[in-house]
Amino acid sequence: MRSIPPVLPMAYAALLACATLSAGVVPLTMMANSAEAATLRTMTTLHGPRVKLSDLFDDAGTNADHVLGPGPAPGGRIVVESAQLAAIARQFEVDWHPASNADRSVLDWPGKALSREAALAALREAVAASGVRPEDCEIALASFSPPTVPFDSAPHPLVSQLDFDRASGRFSAVLSVTGDGVEPINTRITGRVDELIELPVATARLPAGTVLRAEDVHMARVRAALADREVARQPADAIGLQLRHQVAAGQPLVLSDLAHPEVVRRGADVMMLLDSPGIVLTAQGKAMDAGAVGERIRVMNPVSRAVIEADVIGADRVRVSPGGLPLMATARADNSNGQVVVQ
Repeated sequence: MRSIPPVLPMAYAALLACATLSAGVVPLTMMANSAEAATLRTMTTLHGPRVKLSDLFDDAGTNADHVLGPGPAPGGRIVVESAQLAAIARQFEVDWHPASNADRSVLDWPGKALSREAALAALREAVAASGVRPEDCEIALASFSPPTVPFDSAPHPLVSQLDFDRASGRFSAVLSVTGDGVEPINTRITGRVDELIELPVATARLPAGTVLRAEDVHMARVRAALADREVARQPADAIGLQLRHQVAAGQPLVLSDLAHPEVVRRGADVMMLLDSPGIVLTAQGKAMDAGAVGERIRVMNPVSRAVIEADVIGADRVRVSPGGLPLMATARADNSNGQVVVQ
């Protein structure tokens, strides 16, 4: 029988290693490498404007906190594809290799819209600095597109570069939003500021012809622009007067639309009175116009068909001036005061 030549120690060790592998035993060096391998993070929620290596890989090693660059804006996302992930892993010595071209990492930074009220609060402070008290004005934003801020942040809005035309009420400004860990967000805003004044207004819709009572009027703050004409300044300026036109609820009361209540209706029979020293003449007439006390209307004598002007002095009563047209009447003596009364 031939003897088997002796095997060199190193060759034997190699053979043992091969045998060990064939038996399914993993060498210690391979176990160590497997334990240190990084894991791809397929979905990451960011909490700031920067992307770190650890946002892409778990167990990224000593460079885990290295900042790779800016992330998405609040409310946005970016997708890092397989090839870029592999390049980043090689550059920063991360033990990771793509399993396929479909590997990717999605980075989200949740956001929320800045509330309109928060923007208005900052705007009120800026308007107050310009000399208009916030409680004495009404602010409206035109086509406001709220900036998106990080969802878990406490934003601090500030208005600057305010250009306010007090005559027209129009303004433009820059709305800046800052916060912890948030890059400043600047947005241009426009709108108008309406100054408010306190005036008596209609409590409800009032039709034409309404004689105003105390409950029909109340004091309220309204836009100063609504008082561009002469309006009642106190309820007493309007109560007891009659509306010439319909008034909507909440509207100021324009003085030219107010009149004393009509006590003579158009077409009504009226008593015409001519009062001269020593003589009082009365006659029946027909009102050609409606009128309130103190107003001058036209009155027709139904007998002569003559039309004269007369001043309304009461309910269905008018006074004719001594220089008016003669009245058709019959005379009687008033023995009580020595005057002659013509009827």
